[in-house]
Amino acid sequence: MFAAQNPNPTLLRQSPPLVGTPSSLGVLSFSSFRCKSRTPSRSSCSSFRITNSSTAVDPQVQAQYRVDVLSESLPFIQRFRGKTIVVKYGGAAMKSEHLRASVVNDLVLLSCVGLRPVLVHGGGPEINSTLNRLGILPQFIDGLRVTDAATMEVVSMVLVGSVNKNLVSLIAQAGATAVGLSGLDGGLFTARPGPDADRLGFVGEVARVDPSVILHLTGQGFIPVIASVSMDDRGQKYNINADTVAGELAAALGAEKLILLTDVAGILRQRDDPSSLVKEIDIKGVKMMVEEGTIAGGMIPKVSCCVRSLAQGVRTASIIDGRVPHSLLLEIMTDEGTGTMITG
Repeated sequence: MFAAQNPNPTLLRQSPPLVGTPSSLGVLSFSSFRCKSRTPSRSSCSSFRITNSSTAVDPQVQAQYRVDVLSESLPFIQRFRGKTIVVKYGGAAMKSEHLRASVVNDLVLLSCVGLRPVLVHGGGPEINSTLNRLGILPQFIDGLRVTDAATMEVVSMVLVGSVNKNLVSLIAQAGATAVGLSGLDGGLFTARPGPDADRLGFVGEVARVDPSVILHLTGQGFIPVIASVSMDDRGQKYNINADTVAGELAAALGAEKLILLTDVAGILRQRDDPSSLVKEIDIKGVKMMVEEGTIAGGMIPKVSCCVRSLAQGVRTASIIDGRVPHSLLLEIMTDEGTGTMITG
């Protein structure tokens, strides 16, 4: 999205075509990217592939296309190298094994080329499954989970003890080193009761953030993986919306970019019409769409999270379609992107 050599900075979402075309050269596959060692060789780092079921591609053409792609990635790598990118992970990308592998590989690739990714996750389906196995009926009010003391223990167990560690393991298998955390660790973020605590129980908000532990980890090349659970000053645990946690962490870290992976294409001008996707919009435009009712329902808390992070210094925030394989790479390593980018 912000190519270092974009000749027209006002056209952030437009980019020249790659050398060759998918129809003539095949489809570039990022799924095979794996750095298994700190000094990767041809045997330890499998390369990008071009696959085409209809035609055989000459190995030399395939190699040249790969080099062209890597060469055109250089401005984006230079633009984001050393910058913090906070990614909120959830939705379909969390449920599908194929999409989960895609997200993990994207994070590892971004880390390998010098970006500093930070992953924040929820885990609603896993929580519901565990509650059902324990004979506890999940309850919701206006789409928000009711979290009593028993439910809070399950939420903490699932998010911190299961989902978080599984993601850390997957990142390790893909060739990077991750550290699993929650808000409780190192005083990363402190909770306070939410405004609907009387109805929803232990559903909290972020009271304050101390990013010291994250800054240390990313500075050493680790990928922090953060569960959206924390406690208040008295030690009471709270479940906090993962979008909110991601936005507040992005602001505290001075992140270059906040990315929310969702189950929709992005902000749509016409609901249920993906072709009406808004590729880029500023805060003023977002507020206008909310007032008009174009942005409604579950999209409101997501755009509110983005707007709040932008107001606190995050450069851009994007709501992207996590159902699209390698949507992270498409969003960061191309001008076109794969969702809606919100600017300050």
